[in-house]
Amino acid sequence: MKTFCGFVFLGLLVLLSPAAAARRLKASSAITDADILNFALNLECLEAQFYSCAVYGEPLSDDLTGSGPQPIGCQQANFTNDDIVSIATDVAQDEIAHVKFLRTALGNYSVQCPLVNIGSAFSAAADAALNTTLSPPFSPYINDLFFLHGAFIFEDLGVTAYKGALASFQSPDILVAAAGILAVEAYHAGYIRTALIQSGDVVTPYGVNVTTIVNAISAAREALDGADNMAEQGIYNATTGDYVLAPADKNAVAFSRDPAQVLAVAYLNKTGAAGGFFPDGVNGKIQYGM
Repeated sequence: MKTFCGFVFLGLLVLLSPAAAARRLKASSAITDADILNFALNLECLEAQFYSCAVYGEPLSDDLTGSGPQPIGCQQANFTNDDIVSIATDVAQDEIAHVKFLRTALGNYSVQCPLVNIGSAFSAAADAALNTTLSPPFSPYINDLFFLHGAFIFEDLGVTAYKGALASFQSPDILVAAAGILAVEAYHAGYIRTALIQSGDVVTPYGVNVTTIVNAISAAREALDGADNMAEQGIYNATTGDYVLAPADKNAVAFSRDPAQVLAVAYLNKTGAAGGFFPDGVNGKIQYGM
């Protein structure tokens, strides 16, 4: 199995053709490295659709989605800060590259991008975090600052999802590649956190400052994933009076999430029922609770 799963990424590196790699991918009752990569592909599709829409005003192409459905709520963000739009463009290109990388690696075994809701799901997440119904509804496309809030929802989740998956890979080649993607997601998360920290005292139209909203989003994620391990930390620790750039344990090691915890956050519920950012659920063998 180790040799088989290693072929997936070797094919991507042109040591095998995509067709040859695809022939080596076989269905199995066990969870394989390829199944884990398909789970990651679902998450990358969500991120890439969001950033592509926010930056370019367009969803991913059919080639990238595997002819998957168009996202709900795709629209271009109203950027006015040149620095933020530059970073957003860089992040969009990275996330699009991740989708292409994984789809090419998996070949014919890759799943379609699932239906994603990158519109009303954001307002639902914000309402749940602040335990109210915001008016007007929260949208990450309204301005630069709210775009950063939307990105914050995804980036920390991506870091902990990849961290949680690393120990499950059988192939060293795939482990190294996944660790590389994790590193890029962590770079993204670090920038998003830094930008939000710098705007932490800004009072939003909802009457609370940025720090309050971001910390509420973080607390909501922790409540959803059910993990009592301090994996969720907002951008400000009221106990110590310090800002939080990298949520980590006492040894400065990043936290992990398993698939059930990842999907609880993405589905915006703890029951395992599809919803939130994935209205029809994710595609592939790995589902909630596995």
